[in-house]
Amino acid sequence: MILLQAVTDSLQKLAAGPNGEAAKQINLWQLVAQGGVLMIPLAVLLAAAIYFFIERLIAIRKASRIESNFMNIIRDNIVSGNLSAARNLAKNTDHPVARIIDKGIQRIGKPIDAIEKSMENVGRLEMYKMERNVNILSTIAGMAPKFGFLGTIIGMIQLFFSINATGKFELNTIAGGIYVKMITSATGLIIGLLAYVGYQYLNAQIEKTANKMESASADFLDMLQEPHK
Repeated sequence: MILLQAVTDSLQKLAAGPNGEAAKQINLWQLVAQGGVLMIPLAVLLAAAIYFFIERLIAIRKASRIESNFMNIIRDNIVSGNLSAARNLAKNTDHPVARIIDKGIQRIGKPIDAIEKSMENVGRLEMYKMERNVNILSTIAGMAPKFGFLGTIIGMIQLFFSINATGKFELNTIAGGIYVKMITSATGLIIGLLAYVGYQYLNAQIEKTANKMESASADFLDMLQEPHK
């Protein structure tokens, strides 16, 4: 909305006369309403982008939080041979890292390659859970500007058809009609930009969590191969 208000302010300045006074004040909601029927799917895309961004952000942040001493406790239990305590801790911790470690603990006694493969399978599943619905934001980022341009094209066709039918070719009428028809383009670009930024931000957060998962997996495998006293 801030970006849309900036667009509105720019349009007001462009419409201002020589004395700097606006020929006509434009209210934000009135401006949006003039965008036509294609503002409805754009509004739906905006609502979807906001919903999926917030939903994924909450899920990813939850997945990224884990006790800093989790791996230290796991290490102490494994070194002391208390596998049941290590398993209980991992099983009762709601976090991707804990689920990966839990799978590793279950496979202790098998070859390292088999343990690593089992943990990788769990890691891929956890990545899928985090990445689920994130691509919807990428889709919205691509769709919204196209809907906006479509609205502008339809509006321009209507404008020139009206000029052709009435024969009225006044500069004020044409200029007013053109900027109104460009509302959908501006709105579509803004929604697309917001969705794209949200998509990139979520991917960055997923990458951070993925690094934690990889680091914990490597530490666990190293732990199993360390000589124990």
